[in-house]
Amino acid sequence: MRDNERRIYMLLDVAISGGRNVIKKESEILKYVDLKTAIQRMWIVKAKTIPITIGATGTVCKSFRQYPSNMPGQHEINGLHKTAILGTAHILRKVLM
Repeated sequence: MRDNERRIYMLLDVAISGGRNVIKKESEILKYVDLKTAIQRMWIVKAKTIPITIGATGTVCKSFRQYPSNMPGQHEINGLHKTAILGTAHILRKVLM
C-alpha cells in the first residue's frame, strides 16, 4: 500500500498460521528489512512493514491491535477473524469431501 501524500509505503505481510505459533510468525518481519531499505533508496520514501498474522482458529497476538490502525481505511478485527475461520472451514471442506 502506498500513501502518496505523506510519501509512505507500507509492506503488508499477511499470514494465516496453521497453529498457535502466531507470535513466531509475526517475528519473521525481519526478513523484509532488505526490501524495505531498497524501496526507501529507490523511491526516496519512508517504508514500514506491517505484519498481519492470524491463527487458523482466529487467534491473534497481543500487539495485533496496533497494526490495522496504521493502515489507511477502516479495518475491523472481527472481520479479519471471520475471514480466517471461514477460509479454514473452506479448506477443511475441500479436503474431507
